[in-house]
Amino acid sequence: MSIIEPALLYRGKVGHVRHTPFVHKFNYRIWMLAVDLDGIDELAARSRIFSHNRRGLVSLWDRDHGARDGSPLRPWVEAALRANGLGEFNARIRLITMPRVFGYAFNPISFFFCYDAAGRLGAVLHQVKNTFGGQVGYLIPVTPGTRMIRQHAAKMMAVSPLFDMQGGYDFTFTPPGDGFAIAIKYKTDEKRMTATMALRASGFSDWTLTTLLAKLPLTPLKVMGAIHWQALLMYVRGAKFYGVPETLHESVIIGENK
Repeated sequence: MSIIEPALLYRGKVGHVRHTPFVHKFNYRIWMLAVDLDGIDELAARSRIFSHNRRGLVSLWDRDHGARDGSPLRPWVEAALRANGLGEFNARIRLITMPRVFGYAFNPISFFFCYDAAGRLGAVLHQVKNTFGGQVGYLIPVTPGTRMIRQHAAKMMAVSPLFDMQGGYDFTFTPPGDGFAIAIKYKTDEKRMTATMALRASGFSDWTLTTLLAKLPLTPLKVMGAIHWQALLMYVRGAKFYGVPETLHESVIIGENK
């Protein structure tokens, strides 16, 4: 199996480690959908379970991503690429995200992988959300042909009320294919938090999707619940509360390839 598959279903584990002022760890299982933006409607047309911009057992809505106004996603990503001198990497744009399940969606992070006409990965847009409705996109170039990708972006949105706005993120990952693994380190002059994701791919089919729903039901709701539960545990243990983050819908912030 390779990245040229029209759609994939990824399953695996997400882990979090808070490093300061004390160590707090947790992990949980998730699944995600990987699909080319140009192939979403075709995928929905051949599936009895998955739908695009309409109600369904599993659905992907444009209003959950990008400009979040229901407009198509490809023009939004293309505009961000052009504005930052990366326009050649709009030939193929692949989204990895958690779709809605029974109409509910929450994605702490989704990824738009952007390729040129030769199939070279040249940029990744990391779309980050917090639980208060905020969203920011970190668009970061990739040196084509790089196997282990390292990127950095300054923190531009409060994700948790238990951290201030200092520091930035280091992203380390390999291009998605049979698997997808990423480590995100949030740090200032010291490590603050590390998030990891390790996923394995299966080809998309209604049977595989049904199996995932049976084994990992209501995954977006579980993720939202886990975030709040772990935040409560950290607060009880003495983590400082910095206040509810301002709701932001920033478009795209450029980062750097390391």
